[in-house]
Amino acid sequence: MWITLTGNFGFPIAITVYLFVRFAKKLDKLETVILQLSEVIKTVNNRRN
Repeated sequence: MWITLTGNFGFPIAITVYLFVRFAKKLDKLETVILQLSEVIKTVNNRRN
């Protein structure tokens, strides 16, 4: 029974974990870029004033 359950659900779970890890890394990079962009916008606004 356990072998059948692992065979039926193991692959989808492995793919889900893999995609989640990749997505989390991309979100971390996106957060960093957004913070950098925010600082650039502040700098540009301060130069205008």
